[in-house]
Amino acid sequence: MSGLPSRLIYVCLHFLVLYFQLQESHQSSADFRFYIENHTRDDVSRKQVRIYQLYSRTTGKHVQILGKKINANGDDGGKYALLVVETETFGSHIRIKGKESGYYICMNKNGKIIGKPNGNNQECVFVEEYLENNYTALVSAKYKGWYLGFNRKGRPKKGSKTTQTQQEVHFMKRHPKGKVDPLEEFRFTTVTKRTRRARRLKPNPKTN
Repeated sequence: MSGLPSRLIYVCLHFLVLYFQLQESHQSSADFRFYIENHTRDDVSRKQVRIYQLYSRTTGKHVQILGKKINANGDDGGKYALLVVETETFGSHIRIKGKESGYYICMNKNGKIIGKPNGNNQECVFVEEYLENNYTALVSAKYKGWYLGFNRKGRPKKGSKTTQTQQEVHFMKRHPKGKVDPLEEFRFTTVTKRTRRARRLKPNPKTN
């Protein structure tokens, strides 16, 4: 009987420790949820906006958004070929809007490519797929397996008649005419004995 009080005290202390650990864990998870909710709205959910052109592999020209009508016959640097691409921070889901027309590229339930003034609909969301040949394909986020594509005349193809392997759905991102990718400004040059000698013999303007 003499060992009973000490055992009881031990059990009580054990439960008290567990209780405080549980409270601390609950508080931490609550604080973390609060942090995620606030920072997701402010930082993570912000969209990245880029401006570029989409070069069509089939037509050799660029996708242009005229309004409701969309084709792949745009000239390099043409005002209707400049695209505002809104990218979600998570994943590669994008919305493509014409800089001049303000219309978005969308695909309806029949697979038809049309321009809409409001791009909030899921039909106006595409997923970028990067291909081994350095081209990009854009598949509908709503209609799986249906791609944005244009035939050789630059007319839109129905999404239901497209596959990823078709050249009609292959595009290349290009900077607007006159714009240079900052990465392309850094060029590597081969240094030979002749170039080293030329550099040594070249007069320094500061010494004159």
